[in-house]
Amino acid sequence: MSSKSVVTIERHIIEAERQFPEATGAFSSILYDVAFAAKMIAREVRRAGLADVLGYTGEVNVQGEEVKKLDEFAHEVIFKALDHTGHLCGMASEEVEDFISIPDRFPTGKYCVLFDPLDGSSNIEANVSVGTIFSIHRKVSDHPRGCVEDCLQPGYKQVAAGYVVYGSSTMLVYTTGNGVHGFTLEPSIGEFLLSHPNIRIPSPGQRIYSVNEGNYGKWFPGQQRLVDHLKGQDGGPQKPFSARYIGSLVADFHRNLLYGGMFMYPADAKSPNGKLRLLYEAAPLAMIAEHAGGRASDGTGPINQIMPRSLHQRTPLYIGTTEFVQMAEQFLAEDRTVEPEAVSIEAIAAGV
Repeated sequence: MSSKSVVTIERHIIEAERQFPEATGAFSSILYDVAFAAKMIAREVRRAGLADVLGYTGEVNVQGEEVKKLDEFAHEVIFKALDHTGHLCGMASEEVEDFISIPDRFPTGKYCVLFDPLDGSSNIEANVSVGTIFSIHRKVSDHPRGCVEDCLQPGYKQVAAGYVVYGSSTMLVYTTGNGVHGFTLEPSIGEFLLSHPNIRIPSPGQRIYSVNEGNYGKWFPGQQRLVDHLKGQDGGPQKPFSARYIGSLVADFHRNLLYGGMFMYPADAKSPNGKLRLLYEAAPLAMIAEHAGGRASDGTGPINQIMPRSLHQRTPLYIGTTEFVQMAEQFLAEDRTVEPEAVSIEAIAAGV
């Protein structure tokens, strides 16, 4: 790579900011601080097998799940990278039950950040890719230092969203509504370098579906018929899909973003409202998918049209290639007029 072609994430953010003469720099600073936090988390993830960061803390988070040491570390790193800047009115984290206020000793600002500090952390001991997901909203409340209202906004009001995947390399992907861009961490210089400009989900892309089929017996009939259809067990589609399931949301989504396909975490008899978190997981990834030419749905409509009622609200999620998600919606629709056997990718693509 020549020196002329090297674009750091800081340079990319600054050049984007220059397109808006009225910009104060606060928004750009938040993005750069998130990138800095990601570098620190990446360092600890790489050291996880060597340092005392594996295992449980003995505490349970708001989701009823045991908190792992690395989860706790990632949460603290992001919070401390952002709490003192004066750009935020507050934060919300998957690991904390309530709205996170900015400490009184620090000034506040016009944005709030929501984040899942370490998605997929149950896989860390197996050296499987894990990730961080984040979302940025503008302050909307009249509260002088922010409140939960600033976090409870539908996804279409996000001003930025992104994720970091910690795998064979560390990669940060984000959008501010003007394309989706990916940056790979060059560890020798400690910088995120632009490696994937203007990412678009291939259409139709690879025929891949990602879902935990171990839950098949708990699925509702429409979901069962959908997966049977993808596997060609009902006579279609013309070419059956391949199953690829990592069990780490960020990693599964990242693959489908680059190659095409659909990730599913459906509602079932045990979790009728779904299991993934709307604000910390589904909405941020939905913004990325949409700005990369894809679609994200709860099975009935766009994820980012859902008005959240609570910080830890859950939702089903279907995300990836537009045609595939539309097909899923048709299978799941209660009032569908097309028999499931007749619904296919080819029909969706043709506008049937």
